[in-house]
Amino acid sequence: MLDRIEWLGYASFRLMGDPIIYIDPWRITRPDHVADAILISHDHFDHCSPADIAKVRGAHSQIIASRSAAAQLENALSARPWQVFRVGRALIRTVPAYNAAHPPTLEHLGFVIGLDHYDLYYVGDSGAIPEMAKLQPDIVILPIGGAHSMTLSAAIEAVRLMRPRYVIPSHWGSAHEGATILDARALAEQIGDLAEVIIPQQVR
Repeated sequence: MLDRIEWLGYASFRLMGDPIIYIDPWRITRPDHVADAILISHDHFDHCSPADIAKVRGAHSQIIASRSAAAQLENALSARPWQVFRVGRALIRTVPAYNAAHPPTLEHLGFVIGLDHYDLYYVGDSGAIPEMAKLQPDIVILPIGGAHSMTLSAAIEAVRLMRPRYVIPSHWGSAHEGATILDARALAEQIGDLAEVIIPQQVR
């Protein structure tokens, strides 16, 4: 599974294989791969970009989005936390994503993607929340952007709650948020033996 996860920059990811899944595409180049599914966590411009979604959307693509994001996108499935969707061989579960900057009443989303006997959890813009203790994913894409997602201490708390095998830091490497590779390295150092941190290389 790890070798199929591609970082497209900041909070954007692509899961290659069958199906091909894009998560929150933003400021991406037009790729060679059309999406089977596009997952949109919430309506903020750096996660819900209609122009970037159009670059990866094909006639058969399914868009699963938070209610606020779905309102901006044609023919998107409007999702709330704790719903389950099947796209090809993947089982996609929506989970809550919230913190002080994103109150739970907005019903922003994270996504747990079950595929090939692995659970991949894309946290989205969330803090370390009690619901994470129920998930126990194998791989976590964890935001380290700061106040609008997670501080370093919150990220470590989230890892302690979930005990994943692997952690991939996101929400860094862009002047938009301010977190850098130094923050990703600090996460790797401070997590220690709790999980293996994989610092991704951006794919264009």
